[in-house]
Amino acid sequence: MLTAQIEAFLETARQGNLSRAAEALHVTQPALTARLHGLEAELGGPLFIRGRRGMALTGAGRAFLPYAERAIAALHEGASLLRGLEQGNAGELVLGAAPAVSTYVLPGLLLRFAERHPGVRLSVRTGHSEQIVEMALRREIDLGLIRELRHPEIESRVLYEDELVLVVHDQHPFAGRPTVDIDELSRARLIMFDRTSSYYDLTSALFREAGVAPNGVMELDNIDAAKQMVGHGLGVALLPYSSVAAELADGRLHAVMIRGAAPIRRSIVAIRRRGLGDLSGPAAAFLEILASVGEILPRLQERPRTD
Repeated sequence: MLTAQIEAFLETARQGNLSRAAEALHVTQPALTARLHGLEAELGGPLFIRGRRGMALTGAGRAFLPYAERAIAALHEGASLLRGLEQGNAGELVLGAAPAVSTYVLPGLLLRFAERHPGVRLSVRTGHSEQIVEMALRREIDLGLIRELRHPEIESRVLYEDELVLVVHDQHPFAGRPTVDIDELSRARLIMFDRTSSYYDLTSALFREAGVAPNGVMELDNIDAAKQMVGHGLGVALLPYSSVAAELADGRLHAVMIRGAAPIRRSIVAIRRRGLGDLSGPAAAFLEILASVGEILPRLQERPRTD
């Protein structure tokens, strides 16, 4: 059963006349008649009563009519869906994101995406960067947003650079100073977060290489908890700049540069499995939104530096 046969049946039923139906479909009358005969042969009986007044539906034709209408409507809906998918206006987008990205950067990106593509269903999975890589390899996500990791089966695109910055409460002795020597941190309580993350390892390495032991360490399981402790004056912390940009902007926290220590930066990248061809549909549309990450977090690039 061909789509052209169903369309011939529906147009003939609508027009009640072979010549008018052929004209509407832009085919010859013999071609239209051949399509109808083919459909009737496949269905096992006549669909029209052919008379001098035109074409009238038989009982079988009337019974078949709503099914034919639904079939053509479903095909048109399917074609429309595919066009929407290609344009990024329909379908589903599954993202994977590391915690710092999903909490502080992704909401602004998803807001822009949802405004431009309201017909796309959004799903977000979170995990450490290594876990997101595994999700991409298993094709459980369309795109992942993580710190830069090398893997032969993963392709990536750099989005922005995040940096660990030393943050303190506005009443802390360091708050009124643009810089501190790393040795001075031995008099401070250091607040650490998420022992399983790369940020924890980077912070530990910074103090270990400088030969500095902070005056006590408080360990928490996530960035927000560490930020709350700093906000209550319980210590200092090295936190991703994206996670404290709002607090630094309104003065709730203060950033202090560490003299004698190289900046600790991490590239944040968008990843997907290699060999999947060009991006299309919602994933391609979201990648366009990712280009605006600098507008969502402009202070990542604009933060003044003191060497």
